[in-house]
Amino acid sequence: MFNKFLRENKIASYILTVLRLYLGYSWFTAGLGKLTSGGFDASGFLKGAIANPVKGPDGAVVFGWYVDFLKHIALPNVDVFNVIVPWGETLIGLGLILGCLTTAAMFFGLVMNFTFFLAGTVSHNPRDIFLGFIILTAGYNAGRIGLDRWVVPFFRKMRNKNAGPEKTKATV
Repeated sequence: MFNKFLRENKIASYILTVLRLYLGYSWFTAGLGKLTSGGFDASGFLKGAIANPVKGPDGAVVFGWYVDFLKHIALPNVDVFNVIVPWGETLIGLGLILGCLTTAAMFFGLVMNFTFFLAGTVSHNPRDIFLGFIILTAGYNAGRIGLDRWVVPFFRKMRNKNAGPEKTKATV
């Protein structure tokens, strides 16, 4: 019932727009701040996450696989992450603010939220993850008051056009 409300109700689309704009502004300003600060460097964050991993009540490292990822993949390739993080945050924010490819933007926003969370950064991540899942669950309705109103039907039309006669609704 709640899922149907999120995905189909017009009032929900207005509420989702407010949530989307809030999260979009948060993502956009975080990314733009990194892009315009004269050089973003994730190496300090990565080294801190490796040196102080998330530990359970018994003192054991909880996400050892993630620490290994940071140590062996992210840190040696920090130059790639120095580009991906600020541009990713900026584009996620732009997608949410404009309501363009909202579901994809929110999916990648949640991926980034979880990566920060796994690294031990709590901050506002739980709230953003909660709101992000609401937007992701709503699907198209979250971007209905935005560019998705035109972009999603265009992509659906192109998909059906390129599917060929054997894949169209008329023959199914």
